[in-house]
Amino acid sequence: MSEAFRQLGTPTPGGIVCTADHASNAVPEDIPLGIPAHLLHEHIAIDIGTAAIAEILASDHGIPAHIAAVSRLVCDLNREETAPGLVPEVSDGHPIPGNVGADREARLNRFHRPYHTALEQWLAAAEPALILSLHSFTPRLASRDEPRPWQVGVLYNQDDRAARIAIPMLEAQGLIVGDNLPYSGRDLNYTMNRHAEACGLPYLGIELRQDLVQTPENHVRYAAILADIAQRVASALT
Repeated sequence: MSEAFRQLGTPTPGGIVCTADHASNAVPEDIPLGIPAHLLHEHIAIDIGTAAIAEILASDHGIPAHIAAVSRLVCDLNREETAPGLVPEVSDGHPIPGNVGADREARLNRFHRPYHTALEQWLAAAEPALILSLHSFTPRLASRDEPRPWQVGVLYNQDDRAARIAIPMLEAQGLIVGDNLPYSGRDLNYTMNRHAEACGLPYLGIELRQDLVQTPENHVRYAAILADIAQRVASALT
């Protein structure tokens, strides 16, 4: 067991694996964040829906998952070690007083480095054909008034091999797809930059809109869609 991550399923060489960097809202008892409890159930603390979808991918679709076990408010695992937002003092306009003056090095050693060391070793053993990077996004930010009409976003940095194949497939499902939207993988892509792009491994960065992945039925639906598309993308890349 680790405070930083959990792993479901056993990867097979040439298969597909899933990562979910923001799939937990867990906060250790010895790290008081000083925020209202309800915020732990909102997007600033967790990528809503991703844990359940990753679990279904692992249990029902043969896609093993490496899943975060700590909230992004404690340590954002999808940020560079030097990034200011690694231990956020403010998130979407909400102050996080418990992080002011926090020991960044301690958080890195306790959460960030174990998560990425384990992921690196897991991927080296797995030799996957494709990494499915799973995130979700809020329909609206409190700190920014902008429409977010996309139902799913496909994110990438320099390596867009999987994205170019997946976008028309997702559109064929009747989904409104953001091409490097609502975020750009050129700005926010640390885990995939480190473990996929740097190693030449193709990856499919997916952002699901959170109002669409609230219920068990939603989770089953989107797990099935993503499993099918990931398998077709992996086949097309070979």
